[in-house]
This record gives sequence, C-alpha cells and structure tokens, in this order.
Amino acid sequence: MKKQIIISGFLTLTAVYAYGCNNNATNKSNAVDTSNLPPVETKDANTKYKPAFKGQTRVSGVKTTTAYKAEKIAENLGRPWAVVPMPDGRLLITEKTGFMQIHNANGALVKKITGFPSVESGGQGGMLDVALDPSFSSNKMIYWSFSEKSGSGNLMAVAKGKLNEATGKIDNPVVIFRATPALNSRLHFGSRLLFDKNENLLVSTGERSNMEGRVQAQLLSSGLGKIFRITKDGKPAPGNPFLNKPNIMPEIFAYGIRNAQSLDIHPVTGELWEAEFGPRGGDELNIIKAGKDYGWPTITYGIEYAGGKVGTGIQQKAGMEQPVYYWDPVLSPGGMAFYKGNTIPEWKNNLFIGGLSSAHIARLVIVNNKVVGEERLLEDKKERFRDVAYHNGMLYAVTDNGNLYRISKK
Repeated sequence: MKKQIIISGFLTLTAVYAYGCNNNATNKSNAVDTSNLPPVETKDANTKYKPAFKGQTRVSGVKTTTAYKAEKIAENLGRPWAVVPMPDGRLLITEKTGFMQIHNANGALVKKITGFPSVESGGQGGMLDVALDPSFSSNKMIYWSFSEKSGSGNLMAVAKGKLNEATGKIDNPVVIFRATPALNSRLHFGSRLLFDKNENLLVSTGERSNMEGRVQAQLLSSGLGKIFRITKDGKPAPGNPFLNKPNIMPEIFAYGIRNAQSLDIHPVTGELWEAEFGPRGGDELNIIKAGKDYGWPTITYGIEYAGGKVGTGIQQKAGMEQPVYYWDPVLSPGGMAFYKGNTIPEWKNNLFIGGLSSAHIARLVIVNNKVVGEERLLEDKKERFRDVAYHNGMLYAVTDNGNLYRISKK
C-alpha cells in the first residue's frame, strides 16, 4: 500500500538575488533565502580543519515552500543499487546480487531481467549502476557496472548488452572495460555511469579502500580512484587528457578520487559534477574537469576512521583541486541527480544527493558553481538512500531497505 506524507514549509524572509546568466544554476525568478536559516548540520565536526573559502561547508539552510509529497511506491526490492528512468517513464532498477527489475511509474513490478555475467556481491560489491544507450529507444542497449572476480582478487568492470524485455534476459552481454589492477577487497568499487553530450560513457570508480589501493588514486598507470571517459566499445574517448602518453591509462579523465558513487551533468552549464565518500569526515562535491587531480589521499578534510591524520594531514596543495563543498560529519553520498524541470520551480537546477549513513536526501541550491543553501528531505524515513533519479518533474529514490520512493508536487 502506498504511504504518503505531505510536506510543506514556509520561509519567514526571502532575499531575491539578481544573478548573472553565466553559470546560473537557479531560475532567476526564484526567491531563495540563504541567510535566515541556520546550517542543517548541528553536530560537531571531526576536525578543526578550516575551509579553503567561505561557503565550502555548512552553508545556510533553506526550506522548500512548495507543498510536495513523498510516496513509497514499492518495497521488498531486495538490495537495490541504482534506479534509472526509461524513456516511457518506467524504471530500471539494479539489484546487487546480479539482476535488474523493470517497474512501472507507479512502482509495480513489470519484469525481472537476468542473464548477466556473474557478480561478486559481498561487501560493497555486486551489480552496481546502469545507463541507457542514448539511442536506447531504438537499439535497447544498456551498460552496467559490477564487481567482477579476477584471479585471487576482484575489480570494477563495465559491460553492455541488449535488453530483451520479452524474454526477461540480457542478450549478448560483453565486458568492455575493467578498472585494473584487481585487489583483494570488498570495498570502494564506486561506481556511476553517465553518457555525455558526445555519447561517451563516463565511469567512476573507487580506490578499493585498503592502503595498497589508496596510493594508486594518484597513479596514472592504475585504474583505481579515477573518473574514466570511454566509447561505447570501451575504448579511450577522443580528446581524453592522457591519450598517447606512455605508462598512463588513456581512459582516465580525472584522478585522485576516493570512492565516487555520484555523477550527474549540470543541466545549464554542461559540467560534470561528482560526489565521493571521505574517510571520517570530508565527503566531497566536485566539478570534474579533464586531467585534474582531486587530491586523494594527499589532501582531505577528513581523518582516518581510527582518528589519526590521513597522510600529513593537509587540506590544500598546489595542483590539486578543492571541492566545491564538503561535509563533516559525513553525508555518505549515494547517487545524485539535478532537478531539470519547472514542476517545483524553486528546485530547478538544484542538486539532490542520496545520503546513506546520514539517512536523508540532501537538497543543494547552487549559484555560480557555489553551494548557497542546503536542505534535508525525508529525514523522517530513517533510511539509507542509495540512489536518486529525476524524471518528468519527479524524483525517484531507492534505499538499502529495498524501498522505492517517488517525490512529486502535491
């Protein structure tokens, strides 16, 4: 049975900003209050580290004024990891043990899809993200990431195949890319998949958490802790920053990543945004640019889980990118999505990130590539939000408890 909560809030003051059109991430007609409400985070930080600039963490809170509803439209989904809207409004959901499900827009199961290559589903591994081919409506091709056994270890791999809904199978699955080397770890596989405007596939991966993998986030000969850009056949994409350079993986687009489970493209600027897990504190939101180093493990706003410094305990270094925003304590960012429509006008071009250990969906108001407001949605659910997707004025979210939510205007 659907469970529905009606939520609305009102701002006591509003401040109207006259934004320039360059990199403007909000509708200019919107009135957004970023000065009246206190930051949503009230807990003590893990460190005394200072941000590199004002507004890099704990910005002012905002509150949605439009009445909206959050409905649980499906449950008992097993261990869902990704939810991706299909062109007809149905939803393709991955399940960590190695299959996918198609649900209609109201949450009802339409078809279970099997026949995928075997996955290693222990720990943080398993069937992970899925992306539809830009020509999916005609060719029915999909791409997915998963943890694959390799020798005595495992790695994150990307495969493609044709979705055969009639038979409930994936036809002709083939692995097109592997983030080598394989390590013996159950953690930090990443990963998210996303097609860019040139129909190249963007892929994020983690550094596998252990010390052997951690240092490889800085190595351009390693596929750990990276953002890749590949063709539909898994080859290095044209224009990649490290093409034809010796001892460097040509598929690498950016590096110095800890564990990225969030990717989306800004609907106005076209820039690639990413969120990744820090250690104890220091979760990051970044704008990913070609060839750039995002610092892990050399710089971070977090500390080791045991409480000590990571490396030399520095947060800034020349040649390494600063996050647009960071969280301490952590958000634990799952998947994320920009709100691309006008159905809820104040949400236009806002970013919504699923929080795992934080058990909420973070709404971020972004102006000129800076976070200027933060709100927490669905805190009352007390669930780990694994992925968030946008379609036709609505947000969809899956949780580690196996639930599917739809968030829409009342």
